[in-house]
Amino acid sequence: MIRAVSSVDSRVAIVGVGVSLLVADLLTHGYRSIDAVDISGDALSRLRKQLGDRALAVRFIQADVRALELAQPVEVWHDRATFHFLTDPADRATYASRAAAAIVSGGHLIVATFALDGPAQCSDLPVQRHDAPSLAREFKEHFTLVDHAEHLHVTPWGSEQRFIYATLRRTEES
Repeated sequence: MIRAVSSVDSRVAIVGVGVSLLVADLLTHGYRSIDAVDISGDALSRLRKQLGDRALAVRFIQADVRALELAQPVEVWHDRATFHFLTDPADRATYASRAAAAIVSGGHLIVATFALDGPAQCSDLPVQRHDAPSLAREFKEHFTLVDHAEHLHVTPWGSEQRFIYATLRRTEES
C-alpha cells in the first residue's frame, strides 16, 4: 500500500512497527527515509538487529503514538494495527491530531485496524473495531478517505482476524 501512494524518495513513518518485515521490504525497494516507531524498545532493538547494516537508513523512535512528534514531516504514515488499541475517543482524537501534524499536506495516512467483525481483544487488551465510515469520521478534521480494503489475516496459530485497511489523504492546511 505504501508504494501505491509514494516514491522511494518519500519520507515514511511506520507506526507500531514491531519487528515487521515491512521495513526490510521498503529498503529492498529503494526507500531511504524511514522512521520506525514503536512503544517497545525491545521490538525496535530486535528490528535493528534483523536489518543489520540496512538499519543505517532507518530512524528508530521509541514513543507512545499519542505523544509522538517526528523531527521532520512525512509523506506517508503507515499504522500497523496501533489505532485499534485506542478505545478512548480522546486518545483517538489525539492520535488524529498527531498524525495530521506529522503528515505533509496531500500526504497519506494508511491505517490497518480490526474490522467490525474482527476480534474484540488483542494481546488480552480490548480494542475498538472500525469500518471505512467510522475511520472517515475519526480523521475527518484533517483527512479525506481515499480508499479502503478488507483483509483476512491468518495468524501463525491459524486463527483468522478480519482487518480493514484505510488510505486517507491529508487535506490542505488552513
